[in-house]
Amino acid sequence: MPELRNKTILLISPQQWGKMFISKHHYAVELARRGNTVFFLCPPDNDKWSLSSKSKRVKVSEVKGRPGLFLINHQLYFPYKLKFHARLLYDFFMQKQVNDVLRAINAPVDIIWSFDLGNLYPFGLFPAGPYKIFHPVDEPLNKEAIGAAKGCDIIFSVTHEILEKYSGYSVPKYFVNHGVTENFFRENKKIKTDQEIHVGLSGNWLRPDIDRETLLKIIEQNTGVVFDFFGSYQQNDANIGGSSDGASARFIASLQEQKNVVLHGILTTTELANAFSGMDCFLICYDIKKDQSKGTNYHKIMEYLGAGKVIVSNNVTTYNNMPDLMQMANSRENNDELPGLFNEVISNLENYNNAELIQKRIAFAKDNTYLKQIDKIGQRIG
Repeated sequence: MPELRNKTILLISPQQWGKMFISKHHYAVELARRGNTVFFLCPPDNDKWSLSSKSKRVKVSEVKGRPGLFLINHQLYFPYKLKFHARLLYDFFMQKQVNDVLRAINAPVDIIWSFDLGNLYPFGLFPAGPYKIFHPVDEPLNKEAIGAAKGCDIIFSVTHEILEKYSGYSVPKYFVNHGVTENFFRENKKIKTDQEIHVGLSGNWLRPDIDRETLLKIIEQNTGVVFDFFGSYQQNDANIGGSSDGASARFIASLQEQKNVVLHGILTTTELANAFSGMDCFLICYDIKKDQSKGTNYHKIMEYLGAGKVIVSNNVTTYNNMPDLMQMANSRENNDELPGLFNEVISNLENYNNAELIQKRIAFAKDNTYLKQIDKIGQRIG
């Protein structure tokens, strides 16, 4: 098993398959590229349920252009709200749902790989044969998220802080950083001081944990800099969540009013990688107190590092004491120092983007491609 090839893998995702890719989607793609048969189990629609037969409720379809990768879309045959009001009854009904999903796969499953912090499908509902991996890449915020690890054979996570929260489980636990696809390694364009400076930001701009006030302050203080926003800013484009409240709408409207802001929307991975290669700097600005990752790690960092250019960010514990990789605010309480730090970096881009530092960032990212992470995980479970 160490090479993780020619396996049948059921990958459980708390996010739907869609335009925006994060860890779960990338792992599914790269595992399939490795020659595995991967079934990506999408979460059910919480608002709909049906008593129709399994064949109508559980649909398996191959992802176009991605051989070996299949989506499982399914509808529950019982109300999802039982999960919150009658957990034992929910698990009793979910057993049949899990059995229906496994029958729809119609092949022995070698590995169950769960990113599901919501514990929608407890490991105990699956048969004993498959190897069970629990892989939390987001902060576990409640007892249910901690309980989701029950029955697993091993735990991997992107932060040491998350692993510590699962210390009560006597299974092996390992840190494996966020991954990056090879698409993000591009020939980097040289900084030219006589041209506009471009700062890249990517993510879901509907998220309420963005430090909107500080971010707008940085933009307004740097009218000579172009801020390129990549990612969802419309609710119907967001397959990975986000808020559609008034505050989010006002924030997007404020961005649209800025003459030095370009909202690019969602790009393909290749398009995004090409765009990143033209950036002079990257910016991350979350409110750590609201942030679902609590300022411990972000998937986008590895993509930025792949482009080689300097990153300015709120404090991120995984990269503490790594100034060659990132320039971070020191405070874990607020981002008051971030505008000043950003101004200092922008004023000295040639130093922060010298050839040696660019190569260090790229080398770090290349050691953390998804294929490399899969190798690391395979060695641990072999």
